[in-house]
Amino acid sequence: LKLVTFVGVLALIWVQIVVASVVSTGDFNKDFSVSWSPSHVNTSADGRGRSLKLDKESGSGFASNNMFLFGQIDMQIKLIQGHSAGTVVAFYLQSNQPNHDEIDFEFLGNVMRQPYTLQTNVFAGGVGNREERIYLWFDPTEDFHTYSVLWNIHQIVFMVDRVPIRTYRNHADKGVAYPSWQPMSIAISLWNGDSWATRGGREKIDWSKGPFIASFRNYKIDACVWKKNARLCRAQSSTNWWNEDKFSSLTSTQRRLFNWVRKNHLIYYYCQDGKRFQNKLPKECSLPSY
Repeated sequence: LKLVTFVGVLALIWVQIVVASVVSTGDFNKDFSVSWSPSHVNTSADGRGRSLKLDKESGSGFASNNMFLFGQIDMQIKLIQGHSAGTVVAFYLQSNQPNHDEIDFEFLGNVMRQPYTLQTNVFAGGVGNREERIYLWFDPTEDFHTYSVLWNIHQIVFMVDRVPIRTYRNHADKGVAYPSWQPMSIAISLWNGDSWATRGGREKIDWSKGPFIASFRNYKIDACVWKKNARLCRAQSSTNWWNEDKFSSLTSTQRRLFNWVRKNHLIYYYCQDGKRFQNKLPKECSLPSY
């Protein structure tokens, strides 16, 4: 009996260690604060769901109360139904430093019966210009889907329903900037991007089709809360599971899915845009993706 009790206590301690990094309550009212236009932010009675509205008056947004350095962030999102041209729904991590770091999902609306574009981008040390775009393999306006960022000391992985759609590896040892030291907050916003978002700005928002609503639920924040000590977040430990060696690259299954996305759904890749960079592509373009 003593042995069973001891094993049970050890198991409980292990569970506590493993889940210690899970800092989300699942309640938007507790983990996030409205950052833009409270009248355009609607939260369910239990705090588990939230929607943003865009109309002629304003867009809207909210951001996490904590900042984080490495981890995995999941957010279930249902995008704007019907005509959404010119609208942008953004789900991103961003530091507040002058030479800021940023990890972006941006959902670019479209005219009726035309697909959403998912644009991703990475800023490191204040430099972005790393846009990639895909068409999703489903209609993101019909139901909620999970969009995730895994950010660790080895790599950044963008995922859609656990399918890796993009990686950005830590090649700092080769002179490529990587978000390693600046803590970032989580932000969500819905705004008017019709100067560029749809067909290069040729399709404007049709306000008669509004208001435009995007919905969010079932988020999970499994990350290192910033306590002004980067070494704690950079450590490889059971709490910081994301920094373990097994998350230093994609698995063989993930690589197959990643390559499937790149082959069938990629519509723009900055590393293939020689004209934009005057044939001087960024250094990471010649280095491994995983």
